[in-house]
Amino acid sequence: MDGKHMQIGEVAARTELSLRTIRHYEETGLVVPSARSQGGFRLYTETDVDRLMVIRRMKPLGFTLDQMRDLLDATDRLDDGGELGPDEREALLQRVREYEHSAAEQVEKLRVQLARAEDFATTLRARLPEQEPGHP
Repeated sequence: MDGKHMQIGEVAARTELSLRTIRHYEETGLVVPSARSQGGFRLYTETDVDRLMVIRRMKPLGFTLDQMRDLLDATDRLDDGGELGPDEREALLQRVREYEHSAAEQVEKLRVQLARAEDFATTLRARLPEQEPGHP
C-alpha cells in the first residue's frame, strides 16, 4: 500500500464504527471503498473516512439511510468541482440548509432530554445518604 489507502480495520478504529456497520454502509451504497487490494481487501481513503464520519454524526440525530444518501449526494455534487448552473447550485445548497435545520432541531431536542436526565440523576443523588470517606 502507498499510505493513501487504509484497510477496513484502521477505518473502523478511526471512525469508532464496527466492521459490520462499515460493510452495511457499503452494501447500502453510502460509502464504497475507493479500491481493493490485490488480495481483495477493501481500501479506503480520507474522503471515505470523512463520509463515514458524516453518517456517524447523522445517525444519532435520527436521519434515515435515504436522508444520509441524499445529503451525501448534495455535498458530493457541491464539492466535485464540476460546473453547476446557479439554479442547480442553489437547489443543492437549499438541501444542505434543510439538513442543517433538521440537525439543529434534533440537537435542541437532545439538549432538553439531557437536561431532564441530569435533573433526574440529581434528584436521585439527593435521596442517597452521604458517602463514607474512601467509598465512591
